[in-house]
Amino acid sequence: MFSWMVWTLPVAVFFTCIVLLLVGMTVWELRSPTTLRRGFLPMATTRGDRLFIGLLSAAYVNLAFVGLSGRFAEWLSLQREPSIWYGFGLSMALLLLVMRKG
Repeated sequence: MFSWMVWTLPVAVFFTCIVLLLVGMTVWELRSPTTLRRGFLPMATTRGDRLFIGLLSAAYVNLAFVGLSGRFAEWLSLQREPSIWYGFGLSMALLLLVMRKG
């Protein structure tokens, strides 16, 4: 069923983190309903809004990193392409920033 997808460890960790975030946010919302607040985003948001924006941002960072990793190796004169873990770490840091300060 999933043979068309390349299930590497970073891909599995990324999707596992997304599932855990969704489950955790659901439980948190049921225990403590959210209110609107303003952060650095140009609108008032709830936790769910910030999670959605953060997940989209994380996905775009991962896609950009995968697409540009060959260029990074060329620009920085690296022996091989940088590890996908750098993109994963950067995307999770962005997600945490949006969730915390957004």
